[in-house]
Amino acid sequence: MSYKQRTNVTNILVIGSGGAGLRAAIAAHESGKEVVVIGKRLRKDAHTILAAGGINAALGTVDPQDTWQQHFADTLKEGYYIGDPLSVEILTREAPEVVQELVDWGCEFNRTSSGELDQRFFGAHKYRRTCYAGDYTGRAIINALFNKVEELGITIHENQYVWRLLVHDDVCFGAIAFDIHFGQRTAYLADAVILAAGGHTRIWRWSSSRRDENTGDGVYLALQAGCRVADMELVQFHPTGMVWPENMAGTLVTEAVRGEGGRLFNTQGERYMQHYDPERLELSTRDLVALANYKEIQAGRGGLHGGVFLDISHKDKKTIVEKLPRIYRQFMETQLLDISQDRMEVAPTAHYSMGGVVVEPETHKTDITGLFAAGEVTSGVHGANRLGGNSLAEVLVFGRRAGQAAAKHSSEIGAQLRSQAVIQAANDELDSFLKTGDELARPLQRALRNNMWENCGVVRDEAHLLKGFETLQEIKAASSSVDVRPDAEGYQDLAIALDLRASISAAEATLRSALARQESRGAHQRKDFPDFSKEFNVNIQVRIDDNKEQVLTNQPVSPVPTSLQSWLEEQSDLPVAGHLLE
Repeated sequence: MSYKQRTNVTNILVIGSGGAGLRAAIAAHESGKEVVVIGKRLRKDAHTILAAGGINAALGTVDPQDTWQQHFADTLKEGYYIGDPLSVEILTREAPEVVQELVDWGCEFNRTSSGELDQRFFGAHKYRRTCYAGDYTGRAIINALFNKVEELGITIHENQYVWRLLVHDDVCFGAIAFDIHFGQRTAYLADAVILAAGGHTRIWRWSSSRRDENTGDGVYLALQAGCRVADMELVQFHPTGMVWPENMAGTLVTEAVRGEGGRLFNTQGERYMQHYDPERLELSTRDLVALANYKEIQAGRGGLHGGVFLDISHKDKKTIVEKLPRIYRQFMETQLLDISQDRMEVAPTAHYSMGGVVVEPETHKTDITGLFAAGEVTSGVHGANRLGGNSLAEVLVFGRRAGQAAAKHSSEIGAQLRSQAVIQAANDELDSFLKTGDELARPLQRALRNNMWENCGVVRDEAHLLKGFETLQEIKAASSSVDVRPDAEGYQDLAIALDLRASISAAEATLRSALARQESRGAHQRKDFPDFSKEFNVNIQVRIDDNKEQVLTNQPVSPVPTSLQSWLEEQSDLPVAGHLLE
């Protein structure tokens, strides 16, 4: 096929226009570099806008005794001790500063009666340290970041699908993308690239990600470039996602509902959390509530649409509309259901990727020179169970650090080879996808997601994981015959076919890692290995070998600094009353 390709040259290329990508772009620009941001979606429509609950920072505006060290202890413990201690330390030390930056840039957080930033409880946090903007914190943050980006004049290109990072001799010199609507190809050449492309939760049937988001394309790009990924088996299932209508299945029902007093019931009318965590009930940790919901559904105690019931109707309508405005509208507009009068049917939904690209904690550089990564596409911070509110802090803290490090790299390189042969090979690869075939990508995507839900879901065992791997190989074989013929409707079919390719790779890494972790820890629950094992105080890493096969290695977790060990030892029982689930 003949094609026309444009070239765009800049100092720093940022792939992804969510919170991590925008914060990285701001940092790189403020370091004196020319920056270009490219994203698959329209500006202000990245996945970050779906984050509802809040952002954590030990500010002490409500509980003055809170400290970053206590935040560190809460995060590492609730991650079951396999988060990277240095990454957690950096996150908790710098979170207050990035929150203040947002305030300076106009982010409209809720305030106390005295005018300070309000902070509320999230489960498994000792103190109130979660700043919030109603139940739309992510959108408020994105709006503030975009205002700053526009003020600085940073270039953003929308509707760009990256299918290959440009790497020569283990040095990344850019990426190549096409316009999803018009097919125009652009080779983006840069001194440094920051990958901020999100996670891989959309490879499960029920997912809080939107239809063509978080398909694992960031993980795929990194693996193919020569990076390692880690903790792919550690995916957090949020306890409550919508189950109907079909186009809303998996959409998040924020944990703020339970934080405001929402109760869980099965179809028999039983408030079943008393069997799983009689003290904390619905305010237990996220992994335990998701497990409880899953078990009730599997035991046949679910409703007509296959979910359990979340009820907030015992609260007065004024409070519900004031505290949960987005969720009230969400159910009214999609189901004509008034949550102040009727209960919601919900089920666990794949919500957050704790695993991803292996990065150096301080700079977030990867194994490939000139390639950095930030946000949900990376591993390191959350271990086996992410605390709610930490993800928004993570994207800002490490987005900023990645942007600064990429700018420093740009200043220090003397010369860079930009291989035309690598660019040509990338174009040839894309051409190979444009063909007639016997399969369509969408049905194969659904088959993959069903396979992961049924065989590598909330609860796992060896038999199902092996079955999942076998089924995945069948889907992979069928994917070679996908029909892709761009027409007047655009190049969406090509993007979906590439998403499928990425999802297959991410699913394979997840299944392999889940098989290897023969224990139950946090979000990873093995029915055949129900106990926690110190043998697996490791991060399971995946890379592509010379035979183009995925291979696994176990990497021991770094030790906790001596100065912080006492904070882990002194942890007392956390209070429950008034706490919001993570």
